[in-house]
Amino acid sequence: MRRENSAMIPWLEHDTPFPPLANALDEPNGLLAAGADLSPRRLLQAYRMGIFPWYSPGQPPLWWSPNPRMVLFPDELKISRSLARRLKKPDYEIRSDTAFREVMLACASAPRAGQGGTWIVPEILEGYCGLHALGYAHSVETWMDGKLVGGLYGVAIGRMFYGESMFHRATDASKLAFVHLVRHLQKRGCGMIDCQMHTAHLASLGAREISREEFACRLAEWINLQSEPPENWHIHDAAH
Repeated sequence: MRRENSAMIPWLEHDTPFPPLANALDEPNGLLAAGADLSPRRLLQAYRMGIFPWYSPGQPPLWWSPNPRMVLFPDELKISRSLARRLKKPDYEIRSDTAFREVMLACASAPRAGQGGTWIVPEILEGYCGLHALGYAHSVETWMDGKLVGGLYGVAIGRMFYGESMFHRATDASKLAFVHLVRHLQKRGCGMIDCQMHTAHLASLGAREISREEFACRLAEWINLQSEPPENWHIHDAAH
């Protein structure tokens, strides 16, 4: 879990604008502001600026803009030989948006190294389910034998996709969902997938760090290049 410190950052009321990204504290990890709410309107404002919420139970919403920022450019996806073989096996099915809330709940309960709890608090769950109802938030799911065994969720705006969390209950199940997501986004002309913070898992799939300034410039280029919410987003159910 990120270190958290609300000192020296502005408090946001319901209609307070977000401060500029340049105001984010380098330590801890780009903390920018606290307060406001997790309504779909506020969440969309945040994502269009390159800001996202992450906080622990019992705390107010905390808003972040890390520097550097972990991203994946779809054409830079790396698929290992073992993963390529796994993708060809016929024992799984990829679906999208058939179990959004269930994916979020599974991500919330997934164990994380060094974390004793979850940042997917009830307010986060309801906020993103609200975005899902509006057509902005999506899940990509891996199913085996009729059971949900892995997946991820995130937010699509323009030609940007913001990855939020993933989980697996079977080996490579989250990777299968991720690869199908990236291939889908490639076809849609997505410019960048936001992965937020560095992890070895994401780096192994081709994600890399860029500066906050570069992230903001690329975001400004891609955020308004498609209808909102994105049309025909769904991944066609794919059995293998």
